Amino acid sequence: MKLGYTIIYVPNVAASLSFFEAAFGLSRRFLHESGDYGELETGETTLAFASHELGNMNFPSGFVAASESSKPLGIEIALVTPSVVEAHTKALAAGAAELKRPETKPWGQVVSYVRCPDGTLVEICSPVGG
Repeated sequence: MKLGYTIIYVPNVAASLSFFEAAFGLSRRFLHESGDYGELETGETTLAFASHELGNMNFPSGFVAASESSKPLGIEIALVTPSVVEAHTKALAAGAAELKRPETKPWGQVVSYVRCPDGTLVEICSPVGG
């Protein structure tokens, strides 16, 4: 078995795709004509967004929407780059909220945390071991 994709339920799929393009330089792979589902080019594993409406359809008893939570959810998307400080600054300029400035961990990895306008928690990090 392998991880195929991650779907984040958001209030506005097109806005989330646009934010990730501007903040992190990812490319849009697909946006359904309904606007309810879209994907980004991220390598082997797909990062996708679906509307809250689709979430309500999939989970009739409800779900916790990241955009409606005052605190970030206990799950994050990690984006790896050799230039964490630059990527962090670019994400803030695109509208992300800073949760933790870039810092070097004891094992040498540089890590920062931002929260996207749709509530998604993103770790921006250097490759492990360098």
